[in-house]
Amino acid sequence: MASLKSGIIIGVATAGVAAAALAGGGVRWSPSSMGVSRLATTPISTATIFSPPPGAPLSFADIFEKVAPAVVSIEVTTHLSARELQGIPGFAVPNITPPGGDGGDGDNGDGDGDDSGGKPSSPKAESQGSGFFISADGYVVTNNHVVENAEDIKVTLKDGTILPAKVIGHDEATDLAVIKVEGHDFPFVDFENSAKPRVGDWVIAIGNPYGLGNTATAGIVSAYGRDIGDSFVDFIQIDAPINRGNSGGPTFDIYGRVIGVNSQIFTPSGGSIGIGFAIPADVADNITKQLISGGKITRGYMGANIQNVTPDVAASLGMGTRKGALVADLVSGGPADKAGVKPGDVVVSLDGHAVGSNTELTRLVAQSHNGDILHLTVLRDGKAREIDVRSGTRPSEQQLAANENNGAGGQLIAPDAPAAEHPHVLGLTLGALDEGSRHKFSVPSDQNGAVVLGVKDSSDAGDKGLKAGDLIVRAGDTSVAAPRDVQEAVATAKKEGRPSILLGIRRDGHNYFVPIKIEG
Repeated sequence: MASLKSGIIIGVATAGVAAAALAGGGVRWSPSSMGVSRLATTPISTATIFSPPPGAPLSFADIFEKVAPAVVSIEVTTHLSARELQGIPGFAVPNITPPGGDGGDGDNGDGDGDDSGGKPSSPKAESQGSGFFISADGYVVTNNHVVENAEDIKVTLKDGTILPAKVIGHDEATDLAVIKVEGHDFPFVDFENSAKPRVGDWVIAIGNPYGLGNTATAGIVSAYGRDIGDSFVDFIQIDAPINRGNSGGPTFDIYGRVIGVNSQIFTPSGGSIGIGFAIPADVADNITKQLISGGKITRGYMGANIQNVTPDVAASLGMGTRKGALVADLVSGGPADKAGVKPGDVVVSLDGHAVGSNTELTRLVAQSHNGDILHLTVLRDGKAREIDVRSGTRPSEQQLAANENNGAGGQLIAPDAPAAEHPHVLGLTLGALDEGSRHKFSVPSDQNGAVVLGVKDSSDAGDKGLKAGDLIVRAGDTSVAAPRDVQEAVATAKKEGRPSILLGIRRDGHNYFVPIKIEG
């Protein structure tokens, strides 16, 4: 007889052969050699044996005792806004102290004042995360978002010792950071880069959720290769409960080896629902070694905005089941632009490695160094082309974000209808790009295209989000200079039997591609 309790199979076994107990006496039935049952006067002994299934540990206590001394709690003081900190997954904000005084002289309320020069300060935030030692001389791995913009960092060891720490280096793109405390002979753990647990294998997470240090939770590896919007990390998904404050803590396998750094959670409420994400050990090991040796991470750069090739996009380009990354836009004067890459190109391989998605291309390019030659195979006009791009150095995430915000802003509205006839195609009403529309939409004189004047709500274009004021700059394999170019490209796609056509749209100073179904 067996029951399931807390994930452990509890088996109840009896010693000797199968028996039936008789009420009122310490006897058992025992089969004779002749196959006839007889009474036996020897009482049977019973024992409860706790036996987990093969591969499952009876307890995680030995693992915890082995690795827990290397795990630390991290307390950070900063002056970021409480709203900003509360919005970070996996980050606990237990106490927000508003600025004191009258807001005019920087007095903190105790009469001592400060050196702010009379400028009011933002709220003081005391926040918590997790980390772990990776060397005996005090290097600690954690998340970048735990210590970013920190003014004061304190590390609490398992025995309660509190030590000040300083940031050695951080990498926003992978959300990793290394901090250091002074001292030696600290207990530490190692990254496991080769013998990864399988999906379904046990893992244990240790951290500081909601300020409750040295908390252990257990679960399994749920999946590998999760893309959750981070260009440089294929996350491990685990179901060991991870909450705010677990950020930066380690995930161990059943041998006590670090297989990931807890970083994100998926949650509708702020608490754990069993979907957590850890940065893989091989990524963390590589980045932290670079941070310790130089304090800065550099990555290759191509200077292209890229999209995934969805089934709709592939169908519109006649690619069949082939995969790749669609070049939506180029940084003017960037490496790809100089090499002759064009918007609408589909990158299908880099240096012989097949490209399966936009994130895969980004990671392959990032692994290069400044000056390396990137050998691209692209599809253009249905034909494969080879293009060599000399890699640059990727700007910081802040610089890239600033560049994204430098496009033409403002709400796009439909221009006044010109007197000329406006063709209707794909559920769109199109107009020529004249002086009035150029001025209204801040379109440079060297930019050509067809202006969208209206969109039919029930059309696929309407469903895909096209709107009045969008500029169509490409249709299929054709650059668009006037509405008739769109009409001709759609007619060609119909003759070729394609179910959709890929439109290049320029909006807010940026290009992107949308596959639109061809009706009729």
